[in-house]
Amino acid sequence: MTDLMGEKCVACRRDAPLVTDDELAALRQQVPDWRIEEQDGGIPRLVRVFRFPDFAGALAFTNRIGQIAEEEGHHPAILTEWGRATVSWWTHTIKGLHRNDFIMAARTDALASGAAEAGAPGGSQTQ
Repeated sequence: MTDLMGEKCVACRRDAPLVTDDELAALRQQVPDWRIEEQDGGIPRLVRVFRFPDFAGALAFTNRIGQIAEEEGHHPAILTEWGRATVSWWTHTIKGLHRNDFIMAARTDALASGAAEAGAPGGSQTQ
């Protein structure tokens, strides 16, 4: 199994493949705190809630995710609220999950872990 953190996102076209069931099982092992939710008519998304002591912490985390999303050209849905940020990754063009989503989920986890290790407010809990 390759380390998702060492990978770069690839440009996705409408004919890009969705992850297979076997790939899904392997990739989920690298991002175990993310759940799969179906929304908008059954489109699967990786979703995780990250908790913070206040709105400022959640907003700062949201902005850091925005930076890595811009760098990779792959963008999530983020709901920023007082004390939490809910992050959802999926690939819009193929209406489902692509390897890129797992790469970005792993990078999001690393951001959260780095913030906690640096003493910045943050942590995570999936709801």
